[in-house]
Amino acid sequence: MRRLLHRLGYRFRLHRKDLPGKPDIVLPRHRKIILVHGCFWHGHTDCRRGTRPVTNAAFWNTKIDRNIARDTKVLAELQALGWTVLTVWDCETRDTAKLQEQIQQFLERIQEIP
Repeated sequence: MRRLLHRLGYRFRLHRKDLPGKPDIVLPRHRKIILVHGCFWHGHTDCRRGTRPVTNAAFWNTKIDRNIARDTKVLAELQALGWTVLTVWDCETRDTAKLQEQIQQFLERIQEIP
């Protein structure tokens, strides 16, 4: 992901501590953030990698549900601060051409003024 962004000519910061949730990739010039979520850890629905374990289910369900709740909270906080956020799932990073198109559309989109 980072290599692709750099190749496209975008400069970014990683894990800015002054923003909620320390986002993965921050493009301050564009006021945009890219969050890269692991399918398992963040509970990606309709993804084979997002399947929850059967053993010790109570533990894993609690953990993953807590991650999802935190993701929702962080997303709302970032948007309230005026950032535009794109969430990219780990399974989506496999198709580089499609990922590049998705990122270019996201970064070239003019930010709507609320």
